[in-house]
Parts: sequence; C-alpha cells; structure tokens
Amino acid sequence: MPATDARKAPPGSPVGPVRPRRLRRTPALRDWVAETELAARRLVAPVFVRSGRGEPTPVASLPGVRRFPVSAVGGHARELADAGVPAVLLFGVPASKEPDGRGAWAEQGLVPQAVRSIRRASPGTVIVTDVCLCAYTTHGHCGVVRQGAVDNDATVERLGRVAAAHAAAGADVVAPSAMMDGQVAGVRAALDAAGEASTAILSYAAKHASALYGPFREAEGSAPSFGDRTTYQMDPRNAREALREMRLDVAEGADLLLVKPALTGLDLLVRARRAFDVPLAAYQVSGEYAMVKAAAAAGVFDERAAVLELATAVRRAGADLLITYHALALARWLAEAR
Repeated sequence: MPATDARKAPPGSPVGPVRPRRLRRTPALRDWVAETELAARRLVAPVFVRSGRGEPTPVASLPGVRRFPVSAVGGHARELADAGVPAVLLFGVPASKEPDGRGAWAEQGLVPQAVRSIRRASPGTVIVTDVCLCAYTTHGHCGVVRQGAVDNDATVERLGRVAAAHAAAGADVVAPSAMMDGQVAGVRAALDAAGEASTAILSYAAKHASALYGPFREAEGSAPSFGDRTTYQMDPRNAREALREMRLDVAEGADLLLVKPALTGLDLLVRARRAFDVPLAAYQVSGEYAMVKAAAAAGVFDERAAVLELATAVRRAGADLLITYHALALARWLAEAR
C-alpha cells in the first residue's frame, strides 16, 4: 500500500515527495542503514566478589545479580566470555572492614584473588577492577576520613596501593572511582613505580552523586555511615565541570573515560565524544537496572525491548563501551537477533 504521509519537496527540488520511510520498510532495510550498532564486544559485566565459599548469593535489590565467591568467579567470567561478553568489572565485598580500608590493597585480598581465578579460567577476558575504599572501610566513605572529612591526598596515596595490588595480580585495567582530585595521576605514578606501566586506567571522570546507586550500596555493603558523598562525587547540575574533570584526567594519564550514571549522563557522552579521542565508557548503574527489572516484572513494558532501546541510546550518545548488569542477557539477545 502506498505511503500516505509524504512531505512536500523543498521548493525547486527535482526529486518529488520526500519519503524517509522508504528505508524503514523492512527489517533488512532498517538494519542496513542503522547508524548505531549494538555488539556484545562493547559490553562490560559488573561482578561482585564476596568472601567465603559455597554458591553465589543473590542480591535482593538486583534481581538476577549475584555475589560470587572467589571459587566461582572464574566460571562466571567464562560463561560471560562464551556468550560474547569480553570484559568484567570487579567489586570486592569483604567479610570484615577496617577504619582505613586496608583490605582493599592486600595482596591476597578478594579482588586480587578473583583476578587470578579469572585469569586461569578465562584467559582472554579483559579484567577491569574498581579502585576505591568504600566497601573496605568501617565508615563506608571512599577514602581516608580525618576529623569528619575525607582527606583527598591521603586517599590518593592509598588508591595507588590498591591499583598496584590489582595490577600485580594480573588486572588489565584499573578504574579509580573515589572521585579524589589527582587520583589518576596518583594511580599512574604508583603503577609505574611498581613496574606495571602496561596497566591501563579507566577513569571515573564524571561520576555524579546520584540516588541511583542505592541497590549497588546494598549489594556491596558500602553505604556511608554518616553524611553523604556530595563533597567528592560531582554535582549532577554541572556539565561544564564534568568536561573539566575529563580534561584533567586525560592530562593525568587516563586511557579511558567513564560517565556514570549512563541514563542521566547522555548529554555528557555527546559532549565528551566531541571533545576527546580516548575510548568512552558509560555505566548503566544499579538503579537503572533495578527500575527496568521492576517495570518489566509489573508488566509495564517488555524487558528485552527496553534494554535494547536503552543500550542503543547510550551507544548513540557516544559511548564505546557499556557497563551493564544486563550484559549476559543482552549478549544472548543480540546473538538471537543475528
């Protein structure tokens, strides 16, 4: 049936009615001219590693997400790789905490053990490690607390220790997420001094203080015991400041930049893509995942369709890499669509 919504051609145009729908007529045509491509190789799966043994334990606020003991995390990485997901982002969930978070840089800590386990079970997996102190401190803040405030420079020194421990275990990429001034330079210096010059840095460059981190903090047990993180995580109202943070991190040696949360940072991805030529990552955070899961469970929309649409939006905005709790499911859906 002929289309009935043809628009008038511009004055003087020889081509007749303008019909953009011509290239939407069939699935093959739509795929042929699609500007944005989703691929499993662009995905990174966040993985929680817990103390102890036994089976992986579910996270109540994140349906389908589990905390893996070290003995099981290698098998999970292999499952992800078999589905086409090439990378993991590791978070430790320790059984005990210290005021200074010293467990974060222990050579035999949770994350170094997990790195070694994954390297044995799935040698080709790209291993990224979160570099922060919040899950390891009794107070839950991302750094060293002195007189009720987070000490920036003391924290940067400890982040360097964490990064060096992770790199020594075999991490490909370390990701400082504490939002301390100078953290990338500090981590780069610590890595180089430890003989780990080949370890890359994914900088949490634009990490906003967000209500969408709630489920993650429940999963990791990292909610602050007093105050909040607004003195170091970014104010969501500031886009120019986000670009400034990115420029500083690139100058300090960041190899990749991260925007977090993804959904509320789409405009920042667009701006960053225009401004920088390093790879960009976006993190679909726990609250984004939980909202989709809750809406799908309530029958509000189809989970698969919603996840594909949201992931496409993040890629369209300029992200090269997508960190998402839907990584395994998304990779399988993409394989089914081929």
